[in-house]
Amino acid sequence: MYHAPTTFFDLLVIGGGITGAGIALDAATRGLRVLLLEKCDFAFGTSSRSTKLIHGGLRYLKQLEFGLVREVGSERAVVHALAPHLVVPETMLLPLYKKKGMGYWLASMGLKIYDWLAGVKSEDQRKMLTRQQTLSQEPLLKPDDVKGGALYAEYRTDDARLTIEILKTACDHGAWAVNYCCVTDFLYTQNFVSGVVAKDELTGQFFNVVALNVVNAAGPWVDDLREINRSKKGKQLQLTKGVHLVVPRERFNIAQAIYFDAGDGRMIFAIPRDRITYVGTTDTRYAGDKDNVHTDLADAEYILRAVNATFPTVHLQLADVESSWAGLRPLIHQQGKSASELSRKDEIFVSDSGLISIAGGKLTGYRKMAERIVDKVMESKFLHDIPTCKTAGIQLGGNDFANEDEVRTYALQIQNELQAMGLDSYRNYLVHNYGKQTIRILEIFKMTPGSDTEIRFAKAEWWFCVSNEMVIEPTDFFIRRTGMLYFDRHRMERVWQPVLEEFCGFFEWSPQKMEEQKNLIAQSLEKVHKFTDTHD
Repeated sequence: MYHAPTTFFDLLVIGGGITGAGIALDAATRGLRVLLLEKCDFAFGTSSRSTKLIHGGLRYLKQLEFGLVREVGSERAVVHALAPHLVVPETMLLPLYKKKGMGYWLASMGLKIYDWLAGVKSEDQRKMLTRQQTLSQEPLLKPDDVKGGALYAEYRTDDARLTIEILKTACDHGAWAVNYCCVTDFLYTQNFVSGVVAKDELTGQFFNVVALNVVNAAGPWVDDLREINRSKKGKQLQLTKGVHLVVPRERFNIAQAIYFDAGDGRMIFAIPRDRITYVGTTDTRYAGDKDNVHTDLADAEYILRAVNATFPTVHLQLADVESSWAGLRPLIHQQGKSASELSRKDEIFVSDSGLISIAGGKLTGYRKMAERIVDKVMESKFLHDIPTCKTAGIQLGGNDFANEDEVRTYALQIQNELQAMGLDSYRNYLVHNYGKQTIRILEIFKMTPGSDTEIRFAKAEWWFCVSNEMVIEPTDFFIRRTGMLYFDRHRMERVWQPVLEEFCGFFEWSPQKMEEQKNLIAQSLEKVHKFTDTHD
């Protein structure tokens, strides 16, 4: 991903989250000249702060959104096939109770409809459990009122890495993507949007980009751009905040992922991932700073109460929280509905001046959202004979795994090499994050001097990301390329200073810049596990 060599495009996409990335890939593979601009880092907003599931939206059956369930349910299998190393099967346990949540028979019927709508393979379809089977499946569950349970299929991913791989694939097909480049205004020709004014956030320079079509896929910032375009009317966004907590696996050692009732009718996921378990999410209305969303004390206490009520022997406390993240859902406002009742369905708005905006939607449905947008772009009088969507058959990130069996085979093939390097504990991490790109990181590792294996590995991974994934700031690397701040805080604490020295040398930072970045990293480490009481 590099700066574009021209300033004229068929399509300009504003927003480098999963939606914008999907649009760029779809349009580029249909032959359009595409530029994507992101004001921060790719996946900076919602697309690095979700529950990190490619899931079918079981809860939307309750809201009777059958079309949404059918679409995202069927899309799970498609996205899994495009990146089986990055989108991995995750069996989910749903405990069922006598006095709360869905009843046993309603859940059984609902999950059967869910499997049918989503086109789930017979071997992955829901399995209903007795009370004893449910408690045996998860011994940490509080046994009171448990009537039974169900096992059903979902997929887990890393949302930020999925976004990055989609963008890299789009660029492999001719698109251009630039981060740290903010759209500040629109250009008009005869009152029709014909481009944008953009600011390079690294140099402060402004420049114009001319495009036949402009798509606003800025997530929580969609309405900000509609205001600049003077087209914010009719339906508008309602932002809701979702928070997740990360605790050591040894403190919450569940046997598998669980989808459980928080006690107030809301449902929460608890998902084991390597050495940690993460839990979420909340769903509250948000009207604060969109660029600085954080976990409040009330958010953390809500999740901990829900966990301790459902798993009473765990006794999680604030001190157990290693990390957290908070993100915003750019949903469509609906009068009289609570945050959790708002529809997750995407909607497209076209202004009188031709600006196309998209909001709402889910991580799982990114590909179909992109298809609808590019189909809308194709209605332009300037574009003719553009083919239909091809992305269902384009694998991501240069990986050509046919299925998860091939992923496991590849992991076994590199096992001996990893052991010889002292990196065998990172095998699953490398394969699930980078797939066959792992070999390139290992080649860099071999050329990296030093006696500390952990530091050499971090530097090798950093160099790969800087060279191939447009890492600019340290948080790009520690959050959105590696997930280290969220999922391996102890590793980050060991390696962040040597990695920062690599940044300093490569980008020729001044001593003042180096000190600023040290302070920012220290603040990031503190921010994700020390929570403020917003009522103080």
